[in-house]
Amino acid sequence: MKLVFATNNQHKLDEIKSILGDKFEVVSLREIGCLEDIPETGKTLEENALQKAQYVYDHFHVSCFADDTGLEVDALNGAPGVYSARYASLEHPDNIELGHDSEANMDRLLRELGNNNNRKARFRTVIALIEKKDVCPCGCTSIKQVHQFEGIVEGKIIREKRGGEGFGYDPIFQPEGYDKTFAELGTDIKNKISHRARATEKLAEYLKTFRL
Repeated sequence: MKLVFATNNQHKLDEIKSILGDKFEVVSLREIGCLEDIPETGKTLEENALQKAQYVYDHFHVSCFADDTGLEVDALNGAPGVYSARYASLEHPDNIELGHDSEANMDRLLRELGNNNNRKARFRTVIALIEKKDVCPCGCTSIKQVHQFEGIVEGKIIREKRGGEGFGYDPIFQPEGYDKTFAELGTDIKNKISHRARATEKLAEYLKTFRL
């Protein structure tokens, strides 16, 4: 079963492939010749995930899925949320190098939290799947089905970075029930308990029931 994952982020691609296993052939945007910077203008994770999947479906006419992930910190009223990947750049919009700078994003988050003792936070992933179905009887367009899957992992923001694995905010996020950050736990454990793992497991359960 072949699916296009609307990303060129190798970390995310490897993580998804590891979770889904060899029953599914997952290919990146680059592998289908999509090198465009797909717009992400939604105000929610749900809107962004669907926008990316819809772009791929409209331009390449294939079954595809896209995800969007946000780190939601209670003391910051849910920020950075939908802006997690470019949080630091919001302070310096003229500095394009900060567009997806994980170190800068973490530094801003830790600075804004300061000595606040409320460190509660969660990672939330939303996956939007668009299935290409049969062509409609009149032949004017293909029929599609849209589904969304959500995964959440609760935890807290620690006061300093720890660990060398993972990516994004992993060095400062400690999942509930563990005394290590995602970056310390390692890929194998993270891929079993993470927000993306939980959303992907729901996707996989659906795919086992329906053939694309």
